[in-house]
Amino acid sequence: MKAAELLQALVAIPSVSGDERLIADTVSGWAEGWGARVQRRGHNVWFSVGSGPRRLLVNSHLDTVKPCAGWTYAPHAPEWREDRLYGLGSNDAKGCVTGMLVAARTLLKEGPPAGGEIVFAFTAEEETGGQGLGTLLPELGPLDAAVVGEPTSLKPCTAQRGMLLLRCTAHGRSSHVAHAHNAQAVNAIHVAAGDISTLAELRFPSHPLLGEARAQVTQISGGLARNQVPDACEFFVDLRTTPSMDHAQVATQIGGALNSEVKVHSARYLPKATASQQPIVRAAIAASGNEPVGSSTTSDWAFLGELPTVKVGPGDTLRSHLADEFITLAELDAGSAFYTRLLRGYFEEVARG
Repeated sequence: MKAAELLQALVAIPSVSGDERLIADTVSGWAEGWGARVQRRGHNVWFSVGSGPRRLLVNSHLDTVKPCAGWTYAPHAPEWREDRLYGLGSNDAKGCVTGMLVAARTLLKEGPPAGGEIVFAFTAEEETGGQGLGTLLPELGPLDAAVVGEPTSLKPCTAQRGMLLLRCTAHGRSSHVAHAHNAQAVNAIHVAAGDISTLAELRFPSHPLLGEARAQVTQISGGLARNQVPDACEFFVDLRTTPSMDHAQVATQIGGALNSEVKVHSARYLPKATASQQPIVRAAIAASGNEPVGSSTTSDWAFLGELPTVKVGPGDTLRSHLADEFITLAELDAGSAFYTRLLRGYFEEVARG
């Protein structure tokens, strides 16, 4: 099958996070038919091409979000219209999966790069941070570099934002609203409002590829009754961090600036960056013809520790999670050719030293 047919078949399989069994079965069957020795854990699929001292991870995710409102096409009945394939996951990230599968098929047929092993891993639950790549790494063995497939318009992303979620609680003292002016009442919502204003003014160091980070209040709740001064108000803060920001230090800094109690709700998605001199970055630039950029979205790169990584793939990140998601045939074909060049080019860069 051509890349367009592979992608159409993948998009036709519903694979919302946690329900990837059928698509994992399909990818496994294809890879085995091409001669790969496939391994499975849950809904995660992986196999290796080649052998050698250097090991490169090539990863993208099989799952999608749930379809949102507003679709005018059937999300799981993909069709090519004027060189666009409409369907849930076509852009995020089954276009990347398809390009990587085409590259794997090519290398299995023509032979892998000399002196290296490529570990292809197509994983689950990326959209929910569940039983996917982060849980699979111990089984993949030692790795020297990684490529994470996400729609980036084939621009190599060498920096990615992290995500720090804070749970803040403003405390007050309750009373009847009618007596609030002459009672020792403290309105917790007013306390929270002052802290939210403070958050809006906080500034953090700018990153050369990602720019500055701004704290955003995304949820707020407080009060028990309309005639009672609230004694508690809770709000959540979402801060998309840059590689120059340490999550623990930032949480402490914010806690010192607010009157509310501040607790870390989630800090597992760490910001990432890869130095420009790394072979995987040099290979990605050469294969794409594009200079490195930063990425505001998180991905499974967050779980790869200090492993030199580039996030790159066909499609446009601005189409992800939208109604009538699509990828173009030109983008798909360019992505398939790009991944093949990138994988060979990485081992050539390693050989050059």
